[in-house]
Amino acid sequence: MPKQYPQDQKDRTVRMLLDRLDDYPSMYAGCNAIDPKSGISSETLRRWTLQAQIDTGRRHGPTSDELAEIRKLKPRFVIAEVANEILKQASIIDARELDPGQH
Repeated sequence: MPKQYPQDQKDRTVRMLLDRLDDYPSMYAGCNAIDPKSGISSETLRRWTLQAQIDTGRRHGPTSDELAEIRKLKPRFVIAEVANEILKQASIIDARELDPGQH
C-alpha cells in the first residue's frame, strides 16, 4: 500500500519544487535535489508536481477533480457493461425462441 502523506506536507513540498524549478535543468533534477530534504521519494514528488501543474493549467491532462470523478464512476460503468452484456445475451435467446428456424 502506498505511503500516505499529510496534505499540508504534500502542498509545501510541491510548492518548494515549483518555486525552485527554474534553478534545475529538469523537473527530474529538481525532484532529486529536494528528495533528501523532504523525505519524499523523487518519483512521488515528480508525480505530485505534474498533477499540480495540470490542476493550475500549466500542463494538459485530466485535473484532480476529473480523476476523482472517473474513479467514482468507474464501478458504475463496469456494472453497466455487465448489464448490457446480459441484455444482449437475453435478446439472442429471445430471438431464437421466437423464430427457431432462423438460428
